Amino acid sequence: QVQLVESGGGLVQAGGSLRLSCAASGSIFSINAMGWYRQAPGKQRELVAAITSGGSRNYADSVKGRFTISRDNAKNTVYLQMNSLKPEDTAVYYCNADIVSRWYGPAVGYWGQGTQVTVSS
Repeated sequence: QVQLVESGGGLVQAGGSLRLSCAASGSIFSINAMGWYRQAPGKQRELVAAITSGGSRNYADSVKGRFTISRDNAKNTVYLQMNSLKPEDTAVYYCNADIVSRWYGPAVGYWGQGTQVTVSS
């Protein structure tokens, strides 16, 4: 089995910063794309940022220039550095990873349990 464990959420004032981490563990042969999603109350889950195994990144327009996604392949970990936070960034943030568990096996998408980020005005 595979687990994704997130950390780093919390309460911060507008303009502040937080760094989220997500570590994958378990039966892992390789990891393809990794990403961060968020879901605010009453809204659908949306993609915040994603990064491929080769390091290509894409971001939601609402976070471009403020958030940076990175990964440490040796540690099977993805990070989200969030700067200049706004109240509208308040949401539960979820980690997602496409993981291959065996040679020539399929890539399966896994989700973390979510971490709350609250930005006060």
